[in-house]
Amino acid sequence: MANTMIKGVLKTWKEDRGFGFIKPDDGGKDIFIHISALNSESRRPITGDVIHYQITKDNRGKYKAINAQIEGVTLIEKKSSSSKANPNRKWILALSAGLLLTLVAIIFLYNQ
Repeated sequence: MANTMIKGVLKTWKEDRGFGFIKPDDGGKDIFIHISALNSESRRPITGDVIHYQITKDNRGKYKAINAQIEGVTLIEKKSSSSKANPNRKWILALSAGLLLTLVAIIFLYNQ
């Protein structure tokens, strides 16, 4: 069921609660969408956005949107906080620390 992408318009959005409802283009029942279904978007959704999504059932048997994208909005890459994501990170930090220590030593010696 969740493989087919469906298109609809975001009918309502409760920003403070992070959810809303999509009106499917096919005229079916409104579909619940949570902000977590849009985890790669570069902005928050707003009422009237065209949404492409897949459908699944939640643990109570109700339908909800998953893997959703806002039409025309650029996706952003998820950044990892680990140093493996950027192997140069440790080298840059070490160089920065060394330059800072050198600057402090020069200022100290100049003020003697």
